[in-house]
Amino acid sequence: MTVAELLDRAKALNVMIATAESCTGGMVAAALTDIPGSSAVVDRGFVTYSNAAKQDILGVRADTLAAHGAVSEEVAREMAEGALAHSQAQLAVSITGIAGPGGSEFKPEGRVCFGLAVTGQPTLTETVEFGAAGRANVRRAARDHALKLLENGLSEVA
Repeated sequence: MTVAELLDRAKALNVMIATAESCTGGMVAAALTDIPGSSAVVDRGFVTYSNAAKQDILGVRADTLAAHGAVSEEVAREMAEGALAHSQAQLAVSITGIAGPGGSEFKPEGRVCFGLAVTGQPTLTETVEFGAAGRANVRRAARDHALKLLENGLSEVA
């Protein structure tokens, strides 16, 4: 499904979308809003690069960050749920990861955690290891994966 088709499907279902992005810096929101007419379904995008922003804007808990770190499914869950809570959307995707360069033994470059929140449904989370493919490639792959998650999320709303 193309991004335009995703937006058309959301419009047909009367679903508004929000994004909560860290390592992609707004690339998902940009991909959605590149399409004319996207304002009918894109409510807002949150770029919460710092931990403070995740807490202040999305309501991610300090104890979650302390216990699991920013790159975790737990934080991705709270980011996606926070995007729903702080928007008019019924569908939200979140992304937090290590695009590179760098990383650690425990959190390697290319690890990206995603959350998908749908009103009235349990929030889904997953971690994808894109590998040390380079910052730009990891960010593009994360964007594309998030768009696919939004597509899948529309099935949950229907």
